[in-house]
Amino acid sequence: MKETVKRSLETSVGSTGIRIVVADDHPVVRMGVRNMLSNEPGFDVVGEANDGDDAITQVLELEPDILLLDLMMPRLPGLEAMRAIMSRSPRVKIILLTSTISTQQVIEALQIGARGIVLKDAVVGDLSRALRAILSGDYWIGGERVVNLLHALRELTQKAAAAPERKTYGLTPRELEVVNSIVEGCSNKDIAKEFTISEETVKRHLSNIFDKTGVSTRLELALFAIAHKLVVIDS
Repeated sequence: MKETVKRSLETSVGSTGIRIVVADDHPVVRMGVRNMLSNEPGFDVVGEANDGDDAITQVLELEPDILLLDLMMPRLPGLEAMRAIMSRSPRVKIILLTSTISTQQVIEALQIGARGIVLKDAVVGDLSRALRAILSGDYWIGGERVVNLLHALRELTQKAAAAPERKTYGLTPRELEVVNSIVEGCSNKDIAKEFTISEETVKRHLSNIFDKTGVSTRLELALFAIAHKLVVIDS
């Protein structure tokens, strides 16, 4: 198996190795992944994207072998960007990078065409192994190589049915992060800095959140979030 992956790395696109695009709205994450892969022989980061629309453009223009795609990005979320990419460039292998992901999102991502999911807090230990797993034709789910996708999907579906996801009122993962920051007392400036986005983007997120939850002030939002368990409060 290792020899097969080695030959794949050596012959993929001439001498340049496996071509990778990194799509994440955090520059620090993109830089960290690029630096990490620079120490891995056979991998070549050929492009970077900072939002979902840019990820689509980069993939169509650069035709990489692998796209490392953040699940939560501005302008177009990761899953929606992946739908567009798979419909126009189905040969690219996509690994989702995320801080958190629900079981239902994992199922949806795999059904769309994702080959792997890597949690950001496990990137150092898992990314190289995930890349080699998908290059050998397998998948990477839950921190381990998966050979039988149908079996994995059945297990995930059963898990989702046994433990229904908490109600989120239609909030996106990024909007839930903003809600959590509001509960912690962060200002728009604090939130913008934390997620490396503009304050205008923060305001748009808040406007969407207010519409979805039916509240009109930050205090009402914080109380709503706590009452409906949209955030976890440490005891």
